[in-house]
Amino acid sequence: MKRRRESERTELRRIRCAVYTPKSTEENLDTEFNSLDAQREAAEAYIASQREQGWVALHVRYDDGGFSGGSMERPGLRRLLEDVGAGRVDCVVVYKVDRLSRSLLDFAKIIEAFDRKGVSFVSVTQQFNTTTSMGRLTLNILLSFAQFEREIIAERIRDKVAATKRKGKYCGGLRTKEPHNWSRHH
Repeated sequence: MKRRRESERTELRRIRCAVYTPKSTEENLDTEFNSLDAQREAAEAYIASQREQGWVALHVRYDDGGFSGGSMERPGLRRLLEDVGAGRVDCVVVYKVDRLSRSLLDFAKIIEAFDRKGVSFVSVTQQFNTTTSMGRLTLNILLSFAQFEREIIAERIRDKVAATKRKGKYCGGLRTKEPHNWSRHH
């Protein structure tokens, strides 16, 4: 009888942790140990360090190799959100905050979905707890910087493309028609 009560208490304390691992490019995904594996290893080590708190890593893989963090259209993320909605996840663990999303609006939607189901969110490299007001403030500050970084990168790319076009050089992508060579006709 005593053992039964102890195991029931252990069951109540069990926190099912989902590890989400994205990589925006497909580069090196076919190698034996890639970025997704490195992120997963770090997250699982963190979860193992919380074992006394009842943390257990789920065996389901929520990997998104080759999908941009600026979009919600990622199969691993969709599967994770479905499992959160179905009550199969208690905590989502990522390597870094911006791995979940680089868009402040999308990130807010994801966190709202977690909150509705009482799911906490943890970053291995930026330790905070989303159930506290300080944790939420920290999270919003970090995410604001991630979005700022994304916008700066986009501006740099646009500037480079514009400069390349001004020089009359080809910028890549699909050509809809051949450029007109005025010197041939005049």
